[in-house]
Amino acid sequence: MSIEVENISKLYGNQKALNRISFSVDKPEIVGFLGPNGAGKSTMMKILTTYIQPNDGIAKVNGFSINEQLKEVQKSVGYLPEHNPLYLDMYIKEYLAFNANIYKVTKERIEEVIDLTGLTVEVNKKIGQLSKGYRQRVGLATALLHDPDVLILDEPTTGLDPNQLVDIRNLIKSIGKTKTVFLSTHIMQEVEAMCDRVIIIRKGEIVADKKLNELRDEKEQIVIVEFDYRVEDAFLKKLPKVKKVKNTHDFVYEITFATSEDMRSYVFDFAHDNQLKILQLNQKNASLESLFRELTTD
Repeated sequence: MSIEVENISKLYGNQKALNRISFSVDKPEIVGFLGPNGAGKSTMMKILTTYIQPNDGIAKVNGFSINEQLKEVQKSVGYLPEHNPLYLDMYIKEYLAFNANIYKVTKERIEEVIDLTGLTVEVNKKIGQLSKGYRQRVGLATALLHDPDVLILDEPTTGLDPNQLVDIRNLIKSIGKTKTVFLSTHIMQEVEAMCDRVIIIRKGEIVADKKLNELRDEKEQIVIVEFDYRVEDAFLKKLPKVKKVKNTHDFVYEITFATSEDMRSYVFDFAHDNQLKILQLNQKNASLESLFRELTTD
């Protein structure tokens, strides 16, 4: 196991942030650590990266104890915190070289992570000149410098625009093919797009731990589509196997189909045949959203 957590508890004064948390993560696997704000997600990640120590319980990362083998844990983990700490007055290569010296990695590795994270086009800029999306790439490049087996990412897509979201999402999915990725988020679409499994936490306790494919409703699916102008619901109901059509806002529609078959190609062909322009086309896991709301609200 890449990550093993057993009965971890953490107190801040009299406030219990984590209450006897237990789970494990294998390699390669992308696991979404979900929960509302204040549920204990960041606390768990700080414990796994040895930034803070638990009050009770044990945990191992790549077989190393977070209580007794801190340096070994730190060497085997790549960490991107929620608030990505960067020196804005440094150039990208300068900043990566600074971190490479700490990890004792070669200059060749710097070039590798620049290429891997798509930083080549901005490599001659200072970090302060970069967009939020490229700053996140610098953070990921730094986390990958020492080629860790485990990546721990705290809200890696917060504040990104739609194009940046797609780029970072694809990068994380690519990394997850060979490494363990443990990421926190509260955005369901990000979980859908990236994760193999979800762990849901509420008030410091795990309330669900499931493979994403176990949550899919085999009897229906929801396709989210955005057109370039408003379309009548009755018109969209001409699509095959439509159960319900809902205009959520502006020109965005949620179409519920009574089938497990992927209906996005049908929506695309329907739009093409009727001279409609599609601006976005995604699937939505209604079961995951329902489960999250059910388990994380009073």
